[in-house]
Amino acid sequence: MLKVGDKAPAFTLFDTDKQQVSLADLHNGKNAVLLFFPLAFTSVCTTELCTMRDNMARYNSLNANVVGISVDSLFTLGKFKEQENLNFPLLSDFNKEAATAYGAIYGDFVLGMKGVAKRSAFVVDKDGIIRYAEVLESAGDLPNFTAIQQTLESLQ
Repeated sequence: MLKVGDKAPAFTLFDTDKQQVSLADLHNGKNAVLLFFPLAFTSVCTTELCTMRDNMARYNSLNANVVGISVDSLFTLGKFKEQENLNFPLLSDFNKEAATAYGAIYGDFVLGMKGVAKRSAFVVDKDGIIRYAEVLESAGDLPNFTAIQQTLESLQ
């Protein structure tokens, strides 16, 4: 598992506009908040991402780019983003490469599903170093939004 102080694994994924987004793209003078989530349209994932949506002004003021990442297709994520009016990019990790690199993947999930992203939060500073890492074993838990914001505040 990745820990604070580790170099964040690079990735390039497609967003809901069919554009490639890499970790390096998120660092245009800003820190990055990476939110891995299990599945679009599920209750806890909706709560998590809508909480981020509703607090985006705070993350913007903390000089952070926020992205949500799941193994859903970019088409599914596009519908989810539209339905929930999400104001940050959602990236499709359909091939499970980023979630695997970040240690944020279930071997076995519910209903026989395999390779679903674990709910996880990472703060990656402008230099690509992980400053906050939280990988939750229970998909029913939410990340510690206060700790994420405090980490970002410490990077100001």
